[in-house]
Amino acid sequence: MHSTSSSDAQSWFKSSHSGGNTTECVEAAHLGESTAIRDSKATEEGSLLFRPGAWRPFVSALQDGSLR
Repeated sequence: MHSTSSSDAQSWFKSSHSGGNTTECVEAAHLGESTAIRDSKATEEGSLLFRPGAWRPFVSALQDGSLR
């Protein structure tokens, strides 16, 4: 995981789980083969960059409930 500035990504999108008036808003951007994530309410704090080998297992664990 590496930190990256918020200006590095061209196309940020919100998580489908960050709806409405919730306070937990996550944005992501695909940067080549890596994925960056950031807090949409604190974009000035930068973002975290995940390589595919770290991102895919993380998403799989979220989907199968391993991290709940």
